[in-house]
Amino acid sequence: MSGNRKWHGWRFHRWDSKIVAGGMLTGFVNGLLGSGGGMVAVPVLEKSGLDVKQAHSGSLAVILPLSVISAAMYWHGGRVALADVWPYLPAGLAGAFCGAKLMGRISPRLLHRIFGGFAIWAGVNLLMR
Repeated sequence: MSGNRKWHGWRFHRWDSKIVAGGMLTGFVNGLLGSGGGMVAVPVLEKSGLDVKQAHSGSLAVILPLSVISAAMYWHGGRVALADVWPYLPAGLAGAFCGAKLMGRISPRLLHRIFGGFAIWAGVNLLMR
């Protein structure tokens, strides 16, 4: 993308309508669905020029603050009780660690297939409810 420049490992983009639209859509989906913004963020980041693994890693950096804001709003609105979700955190953290380690060892093609497979699985499960 023209207008990119690097500074100490960081990539800066000119603000353009595609970046703003991608960010808005990612945040909207994440806030509306309680997560899922990564399903939008990964393809948006890939289209901005990042390779597959950078896009997956970068989506987490985007999703983390969005998820914190969404979770705080849900909690403040009384739609989530921390006692209900607390038991899932230790295993979720362990899974995140293992998944991040595995991503470094698999091919971009396999990563795409896993990502697509989960997207299809999630979509089918939601539609069958």
